Order: sequence, then C-alpha cells, then structure tokens
Amino acid sequence: MLPMRELRVNERESGNVIEGHAAVFDSWSETLGGIFPFQEIVRKGAFSESIGKDDIRALFNHDPNYVLGRNRAGTLELVEDEVGLRVRITPPDTTWARDLQASIRRGDINQMSIGFIVEDDKWSTRDGMDVREIRKVQLFDVSPVTFPAYTATDVGVRAMEEYNGYKSEQRSKEEETGKTAKKAKQQAKLKGLQTKFKNI
Repeated sequence: MLPMRELRVNERESGNVIEGHAAVFDSWSETLGGIFPFQEIVRKGAFSESIGKDDIRALFNHDPNYVLGRNRAGTLELVEDEVGLRVRITPPDTTWARDLQASIRRGDINQMSIGFIVEDDKWSTRDGMDVREIRKVQLFDVSPVTFPAYTATDVGVRAMEEYNGYKSEQRSKEEETGKTAKKAKQQAKLKGLQTKFKNI
C-alpha cells in the first residue's frame, strides 16, 4: 500500500470529523507486484489538479454503498500539505457510520487507501528494484479500510498492467540493443575477413 499517517475521529460541537493523511509524499510504498516486485513513490503535486476539479467520494472499504462524504457536497475536504494528501470527512449520522467511528477510536481501523488512475509517471530501477514515481493522478475515492492490501484493489491491478507494459518495453529495448550489438559484431568479423583476404 501507499504510505499514510494517522486516522482519527475528532469530536466537535457541530459534529464529528474523520481526519488523516490518505497518502504521504516522497515515501516509498511497501513492495508490490508479488512475483514481479516493484515499489511506488508519490510526489508532491500529484493530487493537486484532481482535487480541484474532480468529483471525489469518501467511502468505507471502497464500497459505494457506504458513502462517508463527497467533496462537491462539502462533506469531504482534500488538501495537499507538506506531508501528503490530507483528508477531512464529515460522516453522516447513520448507524454504520457511528460504528465505523467507534472502530477508529478503538484503533481497530487506522489506515486508509485511495482509488485513482495514474496520468503521469516515470519508471526506473533503484537498488535493483523496479520503481515508479507517480507525478499526477485522477483521484476517485479515499477510504478508511479494514485491510489496506494495495495489490488486491483495482488500483493494484492497474498498477500491475502498467508495470507489465513497462517491462515489455524494457525487454524490447534490450532485444533491440542485443540485435544491434550482434549486427555490429558480425560486421566487424566480416571486415576482419575482408582485410585478411586483401592481405593474401
């Protein structure tokens, strides 16, 4: 999963709010991808355009049946600060939402996950590990989650597809480089033979 910080419920006279950071900038994710491992890092500014124009929800466990807030309704605030993507949710006064807040207070649920599509990224290698630098995303939802298993979400599937595309491109480049080197070697061998026969 992508790194995040605290998740907590703050009690106010006007109603409770759920607050935390859904993603942390410049901090490496845990290893993703299973047998094809890679890591991701989110750069500052990755969310800025999306949170200014897109219709984003706060859900519980990414389930659209459990809507905690929505930015266009004024019940979800999203801000990029120095740490990362800061989230403030004003949850509905429903039984399941109150139960969720109780679970957060107890520490049973203390992490978040985000649903997004990467619009700008850069793949490279770091200490022998393939890595992706995320520069711009389209954000769909932020979710307090029971199990923040990043690779099990739709986001993880999209990341794997993009990773496989990156690896395919790398293999093509390697094959092309190999072909070029082989051709150069053959030309050098032929030139050597031509010189040899010329000197006879």
